Amino acid sequence: MSLAPAAALDERIASLRAAGVHSVLATFTDLLGAPKGKLVPLERLATAVHSGAGFSGPSIAGTGLPRFGARSEYMGRVVPESLRPLPFMPGVAHAVCDGFAGDEPLETCPRQLLRRQLARLRQRGWTLWAGIEPEFFLLQRDREGRWVVADAEDRLAKPSYDLQGIARNFGFLDNMRQTLAALGFELEQIDHEDANGQYEINYRHDEALAAADRYQLFKLAAQAVARQHGVVFSTMPKPLAQAPGSGLHFHLSLTDAQGRAVMADPAGVLGLSEAGHAFAAGLLHHADALAALCAPTVNSYKRLAASRSASGTTWSPVWKAMGDNNRTCLVRAVAGRIEWRLPDPACNVYVALAATLAAGLSGIDQALPAVAPCEDDLYERHAMGDALPARLPRDLLAALDALAQDTVLREAVGLTFCAEFLALKHGEWASYSQQVSDWELQRYADAG
Repeated sequence: MSLAPAAALDERIASLRAAGVHSVLATFTDLLGAPKGKLVPLERLATAVHSGAGFSGPSIAGTGLPRFGARSEYMGRVVPESLRPLPFMPGVAHAVCDGFAGDEPLETCPRQLLRRQLARLRQRGWTLWAGIEPEFFLLQRDREGRWVVADAEDRLAKPSYDLQGIARNFGFLDNMRQTLAALGFELEQIDHEDANGQYEINYRHDEALAAADRYQLFKLAAQAVARQHGVVFSTMPKPLAQAPGSGLHFHLSLTDAQGRAVMADPAGVLGLSEAGHAFAAGLLHHADALAALCAPTVNSYKRLAASRSASGTTWSPVWKAMGDNNRTCLVRAVAGRIEWRLPDPACNVYVALAATLAAGLSGIDQALPAVAPCEDDLYERHAMGDALPARLPRDLLAALDALAQDTVLREAVGLTFCAEFLALKHGEWASYSQQVSDWELQRYADAG
């Protein structure tokens, strides 16, 4: 690991102190994708950079660390270039950490997982660029404690781009604009999405690791701003049964050492090169296993369903296909890049990017043939009862089974990490399976 030169770090500390910073929020991401961390006094920042801020390893979901011994301590080493003051926590700067244990990179640290995949990519002289599109809901609890849309007037049957909704929630949205701008985000657009209470905020793409860090910071900022407005920022994929769910689409491209596009070819089918087609074929080949890592909750599969929404529109990527600017496909080819439409905002973004890259590289290494482009609206074919491409797993358990059986992907992502992931998620499925829902009671309680 290359450490920041002492003089540069001292200069950074002095700059933070001059800006009124007294503490650093040293953050990491657990296996489930949740930001975690602690406050570290600015005077202890150098130690947090070189040795790490210490956390009890077994207290963090998915580390697999023991309760005692040298490897029981999770050491979060601050990445100095990630330091930036937080507008919503005066006197505090945010920092991203890499996970270490026993002075070695931790195999189950999601950020280290992505770093390893990107190291494989650098051996080829390539860089992965990712544009991440966050969709989310603004929710609150009603008097009975039920989760409902925070904006009670947001009732349009087809609310996409609803300007009245934007006007009513302008306080939250403009505070997000100000906060994200202060954090260095280059905003592109903000809009009301296709479900009541649902919004999307787009910002500029970045190198994959920086893009993942930025998304975690986006969530931290959105949670803080939502609290200020008395609402809840929700990354639940599908909180409303009869409405579209939220995705976290990845726009992916590769460049070589000279900055030339690897996956684009203006003369190629769908504007993609041979490598671009092989990368996409790798995604589709490993799609069932990728579902477990990109759509990792029970609720994710309520989004990944070919059901009609109240708005009459759904973009859920149910079928394993690729098409030209075709949002009914799992892979959308657009402007010489690939849009991977499987991930949802409940995913661990580091893990989802790492697994996606591993699958794409597998397609390139195996020289998988190009997938025939889909030229149809797959939802129209579904409505007509016509033949369809193979579909994704219908529930979390099927996706977990697919991951357990996909040895190539598990080895590429990391066997230790995948074992921890599968154990936690099988526990989640078991807990879900033991619940008795209101739907079941209403349908069966007095059925005779």
